[in-house]
Amino acid sequence: MTAHLETLNERQREAVTHGSSLPDQSVAGPLLIIAGAGSGKTNTLAHRVAHLILNGADPRRILLMTFSRRAASEMARRVDRICRQVLGEKALADGLLWSGTFHGIGARLLRLYAEQIGLPVDFTIHDREDSADLMNLTRHELGLSKTETRFPTKGTCLAIYSRVVNAESSIAEVLKSAYPWAINWEEELKALFAAYVAAKQTQGVLDYDDLLLYWAQMVSHAELADDIGNRFDHVLVDEYQDTNRLQAQILMSLKPGGRGLTVVGDDAQSIYSFRAATIRNILDFPNEFSPKPADVITLDRNYRSTQPILAAANGVIG
Repeated sequence: MTAHLETLNERQREAVTHGSSLPDQSVAGPLLIIAGAGSGKTNTLAHRVAHLILNGADPRRILLMTFSRRAASEMARRVDRICRQVLGEKALADGLLWSGTFHGIGARLLRLYAEQIGLPVDFTIHDREDSADLMNLTRHELGLSKTETRFPTKGTCLAIYSRVVNAESSIAEVLKSAYPWAINWEEELKALFAAYVAAKQTQGVLDYDDLLLYWAQMVSHAELADDIGNRFDHVLVDEYQDTNRLQAQILMSLKPGGRGLTVVGDDAQSIYSFRAATIRNILDFPNEFSPKPADVITLDRNYRSTQPILAAANGVIG
């Protein structure tokens, strides 16, 4: 039962087995794994999920959220392979049922709880192109496509709206920080976004941002938060440095005490601030919990690069 740990280094093994000494792994406190580039992050996270299952965790009660669907599929394959090596061919009969992106998991949960939160069960999800087209139609109906000085394009309007939602910021704050050239359009953008939201509600559609927004609003109610949080004994999140405030809020509502919660990321690799990701999520994570902060384990051995490359990269980061 420990053969799967033999290929791991000491720090990786410590991260994988965190909480294993407890009679019930699901009561283990929160864990932050700082994983630098080339440190075997994906391998470590896959081994942690597999280790939980091999030690009795129900794979149907594990929530694994990654940055992309491709990453979720790869993680699931690795977990399955590790479990098969130990338990044989029928190790994971159902696989990881709750593995995917924040948006994908959010869509599934909104379908399950649609009636309780006032959504039509058969709501439609608009992709970015559909959302931009609806924004453009609304923009045209308000007469904003024929202004004397050029009003922001549909794509820019959607980007501003998305940043407002995901950063939980006001339009004024977003314009000042990211779109200063459009700051004179603040009132018109407020009217546009209100009309855009009304149009979505009339048509029974949600856009990608709504998948997080509605999920966050849903778990802001204690009873729903408990019901959804109690579906999962373990919640694991990859690339935590690239999450936004809305995603962090969802996570803290699901597991407010941090029990069974693991996040993985690298504070030197946060590159999605233009999509409202904030480095504060990973920097502040250890102290989000009381009375005891989260445990932090750093994977500091690099398997990808030679020492001269590492020295150069660390110099640039410094």
